Amino acid sequence: MKIIALGPINLSPAYGLFCCLFFLLAGCTTLTDKPVAVSTVVIESATSESVASANFELAGRVSVRDSKQSFSGGVRWHHTHASDEILLLSPLGQTVAQIQRNPEGVQLTTSEQKIYRAADVESLTGQVLGWRLPLTGLQYWVRGVNSPATSAAVDKDDAGRVMAIRQDGWEIAYLSFFSLEQGQAERPRVLSLQRGELEIKLVVDSWGAE
Repeated sequence: MKIIALGPINLSPAYGLFCCLFFLLAGCTTLTDKPVAVSTVVIESATSESVASANFELAGRVSVRDSKQSFSGGVRWHHTHASDEILLLSPLGQTVAQIQRNPEGVQLTTSEQKIYRAADVESLTGQVLGWRLPLTGLQYWVRGVNSPATSAAVDKDDAGRVMAIRQDGWEIAYLSFFSLEQGQAERPRVLSLQRGELEIKLVVDSWGAE
């Protein structure tokens, strides 16, 4: 790894409710408002196939909006190197969509038990939900690191904390952090992903053990 320093388908009524409500990002400890010194590094893609995303579980909340739609609700995500299972939940806790990835491909099941399949999550969510979930990068970005698959520009403060990542046309801003337990690395709590008119905001309420 080389681092260069630089200065719509129709869904159920529950889904309609899911798309219309917008939750408040409450209880998050935000970063200080005082000016922060930021430096930028450009990280080129890694050639080693040994670089892999760590296994994790998380529970939290997600909001999505663009010029045509907006919705918010809960999210649960279980990630391993070989598979993913993501549940998108209504504000009342009902499953709106279940996304499953494995070596055979990707499957999305709606609350009406309609099943859709595709080769990747990005195209499948674009087809079924009307917005693209960038899972290839998000499995890294959610932990505060860039994906090794492509080059990225990473902004860090003077303490080495990642403030933003720009990669694959997305800009990821880190708005809040929290530590799990003593001796464990600090992880993002609130992050915002933006590409064009699409903005995805994710609040992590809890991390599971790796």
